[in-house]
Amino acid sequence: MPDAPVPLATRNLTRVVDGTALVEDVSIEVAAGDVFVIFGPSGSGKSSLLRLLNRLDEPTEGTVLLDGTDYRTIPPQTVRKRVGLVPQQPALTEGTVADNVTWGPRLRDTPVDRDRMDELLDRLGLAGFQERDADALSGGEAQRVAIARTLFNDPDIVLLDEPASSLDAAAAERVESLLADVMAAYSLTAVLVTHDADRARRLGTRGIRLEGGRVAHSGSIADIVG
Repeated sequence: MPDAPVPLATRNLTRVVDGTALVEDVSIEVAAGDVFVIFGPSGSGKSSLLRLLNRLDEPTEGTVLLDGTDYRTIPPQTVRKRVGLVPQQPALTEGTVADNVTWGPRLRDTPVDRDRMDELLDRLGLAGFQERDADALSGGEAQRVAIARTLFNDPDIVLLDEPASSLDAAAAERVESLLADVMAAYSLTAVLVTHDADRARRLGTRGIRLEGGRVAHSGSIADIVG
């Protein structure tokens, strides 16, 4: 029998805006359980590539495959549920922590599993935070709520766009540690964008280094961070 397709792959993925290639000819494969790192300096195309992976932006050429299926054949809303994004900035909505975590199911008018929400918040160090006002959270707490909100949608793949880069060192370490624990506990498949070599080493399994929107190196974390 042929091998099962990987959860996420790209084929010659390219995005050109106003004559400039932000991402050029990128082909990757992300295996189940990987924490795949997209590494590189600012301006190398990391976030541009990440936005292509769940169709927040559209490729000029090439495509993304989800379990072997071209994502252009899948409704964008379904793609974004299957490929969840944790942004650099939490961008929480008004209301409580519970309101934010359960936003996706409530938007789709599907039942909310409160026990699952409680478990997820507990794993992220937010036990008892359900009724806290989102506006009153610290930066690190808000980022963990944003992670919980994405994971509560039960995505197949999680995209992490520099999830601790805006935090002070102590808060970033806390978020990173809890994130690593949650990813291991739920056997998550993830794509992590970072410019931080140490963070790539701590969290990543393999990945690519981008330079000028192109893959300069691929393979183990040691290979890509140097």
